[in-house]
Amino acid sequence: MKLFPDNTYTPTQGRLLVADPFLGDDYFRRAVVLIIEHNDKGTLGFVLNKPVELRLHEVIDDFPEYEEPVHFGGPVQRDQLYYIHTLGDAIEGSIQVSKNVWWLGDFTQIRQLLIAGKLGPDQIRFFIGYAGWEAQQLEREMKERSWYVARATHELIFDRNYNHNWSRVMRSISADHGVMANFPEDPSMN
Repeated sequence: MKLFPDNTYTPTQGRLLVADPFLGDDYFRRAVVLIIEHNDKGTLGFVLNKPVELRLHEVIDDFPEYEEPVHFGGPVQRDQLYYIHTLGDAIEGSIQVSKNVWWLGDFTQIRQLLIAGKLGPDQIRFFIGYAGWEAQQLEREMKERSWYVARATHELIFDRNYNHNWSRVMRSISADHGVMANFPEDPSMN
């Protein structure tokens, strides 16, 4: 195993960022981030594996109960609600991220589908805030070995086994990264 495995993939829209096992940042410790936009102006994404103790009806007034948790999407604009979904053009104004994932779109349509029970947790995820990097910042952090890039699948994006999502995605990159997935969060506990 290489001490520091190479990044197999480059960051692009629709891929996943996986935090290095020893990244000490409280916001991004063992985080998996879906890249929503990546261009010469910077990068925007949502942390997939950090649910918070809030439900949608606790965030939006007069919203029916929805049992799935809202997620901490990142430290930027934490007073805003965002969402990704698999409904594509069925939701007006949706922006395609990858083959089967879109973000935003007409919230009234989303609300109606949720009320009707026609939209489940394997089709939509809600976030408070987002993760953002200015131009070239993510590339610098990748050179410092803070982040690795993985291919995204529906199963990895909508995985609700939050405690194991980071290690599962890390293992999906390569065998060397898979070894890193076994590193303890606190090395002194080894």
